[in-house]
Amino acid sequence: MQSKLLPKTRKEAPKDEVSLNAQLLIRAGFIDKLMAGVYTVLPLGLRVMKKIENVIRSEMESAGGQELLMPALQPKENWKKTGRWETLDSLFRFTSHYSKIDLALGPTHEEIISPLVKKFNLSYRDLPVSLFQFQTKFRDEKRAKSGILRGREFLMKDLYSFHSDEKDAESYYEKMKGHYENIFNRCGIGEKTYLTFASGGSFSKYSHEYQTVTEAGEDIIYVCDKCKVAINKEIAGEQAICPQCGNKDLKENKSIEVGNIFSLKTKFSEPFDLKFTDENGQEKLILMGCYGIGVGRLMGTIVEISNDANGIIWPETVAPYKVHLIGLKGKESKSSQPASLAAGLARNLYDKMAKSGIEVLFDDRDDVRAGEKFADADLLGIPYCIIVSEKTAENNSAEIKKRGDTKSEVLPIEDIIKRIAVS
Repeated sequence: MQSKLLPKTRKEAPKDEVSLNAQLLIRAGFIDKLMAGVYTVLPLGLRVMKKIENVIRSEMESAGGQELLMPALQPKENWKKTGRWETLDSLFRFTSHYSKIDLALGPTHEEIISPLVKKFNLSYRDLPVSLFQFQTKFRDEKRAKSGILRGREFLMKDLYSFHSDEKDAESYYEKMKGHYENIFNRCGIGEKTYLTFASGGSFSKYSHEYQTVTEAGEDIIYVCDKCKVAINKEIAGEQAICPQCGNKDLKENKSIEVGNIFSLKTKFSEPFDLKFTDENGQEKLILMGCYGIGVGRLMGTIVEISNDANGIIWPETVAPYKVHLIGLKGKESKSSQPASLAAGLARNLYDKMAKSGIEVLFDDRDDVRAGEKFADADLLGIPYCIIVSEKTAENNSAEIKKRGDTKSEVLPIEDIIKRIAVS
């Protein structure tokens, strides 16, 4: 019920928020800013993030991933073994007041997953293995900006894969590209999201990012229309050439990084002596891969590219609700009692949809004018708006409109339920 929903919508965004994603999400009551780079995810926002999680989870499980949850609190000794305690600028470090042990708040989990898997004493028969989690990450960003696109605390999915040889690692890497494409397609941003060649660091010639084209982006990519991939500006050089097809006619675009995949090789297995036993009884280092997606960043990216002048337009797969049901209060009768036909029909329709398993937010507010209800509906961006007024109720009908469309349609109640159920 919208009358019980917290918080209420806001007409104006906070003056210190310049990014569109934060402005709309705060105004609509999806998030609340605690401080720079740190946001509370409110009930509506959590529904969206859970939907995004479920999309990602289904693809990771289809790829053979097993879900776990690793600690955010991490010991210094693990980071010393990889040499990153002193070198990683974004690492939050502190000393326990009681144990005097130096600790870190995890920005990533290679230092935890590698010694964990070592405990399993894997053989070649056990490989490949892939493990993933959804975990809060902490990064000491020098300049937290762009709303929930670049924060100091955020939810992230990371999957780590473990392999016996290069061939198996490369095969899994290619398979994961397909699952990542599925994720972005299912979240409604696939058409604007490109597999992007990026620096491979010390691991390989290239790693890959997934970049979504938008003017709100902080990155610059060069898109190849021939093979539909892109190159990050960091590796493009003076004359950008597509590594996949050799095309030089590339288009420059601003973009947001929504995911990345890396071949880690033995960078994190070697410091922890993470090995497996091969078919000849010999111990060999395990090869690793890393696959990340920022859940909140993905939510913010969806908002940046799916909106209009009135508010958010959520793709159905990740919308907090499928239907926004609005009951309009009729004019007062001679007895000064509010007309109840529309209210009764709206309540009945809400009950029917709820029993049918349709997710519906019912705007049952009696003290809010029709114009304000419509403005809130546009701001919240729920895919379907159904309006029950006294006029439509007289014919046992309601008005249905898809968010973003200019035209609406009046249909009998039973037809509306059928329309929503199959859409």
